[in-house]
Amino acid sequence: MLKMHPLREMARGEKGEYVLGMKDLKTHACYLIYGELNPGESNRKICPGSGHEEILLAVSGDLSVSGKPFSGVLPEGCAVHLREEETCSIANHGESPAIYVLAEIDSGRAHR
Repeated sequence: MLKMHPLREMARGEKGEYVLGMKDLKTHACYLIYGELNPGESNRKICPGSGHEEILLAVSGDLSVSGKPFSGVLPEGCAVHLREEETCSIANHGESPAIYVLAEIDSGRAHR
């Protein structure tokens, strides 16, 4: 049976970011992070870590990204791919909240 996960509400209870992963899904193979940045909020670090890869998607609002592999503005609806130890920070310089999603896979266990 499919289970709905109210990520927006969960993120607001966790200081703006919620990891839908092992605790909810009972698997280590993948997880998804839902996050919100308020106007002026900055320095939220993104780093997949060893054996992991992430795709950062700007869902609503533009994100300012600084780091590797990308620095600049990530416009709403656009994404970047981060591998293992590639690290960046995201910020919201807009006037309304920005929403982003990180989709992650454990690349050590994934089939290619």
